[in-house]
Amino acid sequence: MTLTELRYATELAKTQHFGRAAEQCNISQPTLSIAIKKLESELGVQIFERTTNQIFLTTVGGYVIAQAHKVLDEAAVIKDIATTANHKLSAPLHIGAIFTIGPYLFPNFVTPLQKSAPDMPLIIEEGYTYTLKNRLRKGEVDVIMVALPFVEPDVVVQSLFDEPFMVILPTNHRLAKHSRLKPEDLKKEHVLLLGEGHCFRDQVIAAVTNINKYHNITAPIGPDSEANTLETLCTMVTSGFGITVLPLSAVKGSSFIASNLVAIPLQGKNSKRTVALAWRSSFPRHQAIDAVRNAIFTSHGIIAKSHKIPELAFD
Repeated sequence: MTLTELRYATELAKTQHFGRAAEQCNISQPTLSIAIKKLESELGVQIFERTTNQIFLTTVGGYVIAQAHKVLDEAAVIKDIATTANHKLSAPLHIGAIFTIGPYLFPNFVTPLQKSAPDMPLIIEEGYTYTLKNRLRKGEVDVIMVALPFVEPDVVVQSLFDEPFMVILPTNHRLAKHSRLKPEDLKKEHVLLLGEGHCFRDQVIAAVTNINKYHNITAPIGPDSEANTLETLCTMVTSGFGITVLPLSAVKGSSFIASNLVAIPLQGKNSKRTVALAWRSSFPRHQAIDAVRNAIFTSHGIIAKSHKIPELAFD
């Protein structure tokens, strides 16, 4: 049994016609017939039922063809590994990032990455952590940018930098003149949050003690009001619906911080997050991962130290 015979069999199952299958495989019809008979003989089962005018799979043949597709797919992976081994910075790289990271890192590091690896096409996407995790495991993306904690079997996780949280307030807010804010300063504020599924929502809840425990009766919307993007949160703050908390990269890299808003650092042990890269331990293109990490460091002016996670600095 050979991969070629399996490929012939899957094509015949697809076309249900010896002539068309032979044409798709660039062989003669007798050659295809001989290969199929040889495969059936070796397996000891009849894969195809043949009539005068029709060819279709037997019951066991359906199982054989389904497995043949899997074998051929895995064989293609072997070819990809061999190809990328010699072209680590020229094959396409598929990068994913969570919603609260992608919009603020992608625009900055793509340019330096293209300079260091000009022949490596980029495919980028955004998603929730659990969605990107599943796509990474399936090989549908090559590397993802997430916030820690992130633990997954057979996945390498490398911290990039820590970034502090910033409290976003209207300029006329009673706390707007502070140089720093503590979690207890926000205990009577209506803190606007992202919706369920965003890991940043959970991090803000962990950072702000008793968040929204005391309902602010001056807020024009209910305490459970949420948004799906950081941009929407800032729009809601501008409209007087409350205050919010953003990661520093969003403050530095966004265009939606209006002139009537102010960003103030939040103090506290949980008032920052660690941004990290994650990739399958079997992923062979380590040079591509290095190029992405170095481009991110370059775009943020970070000088990495081996013994410490760098801190994303305030301007």
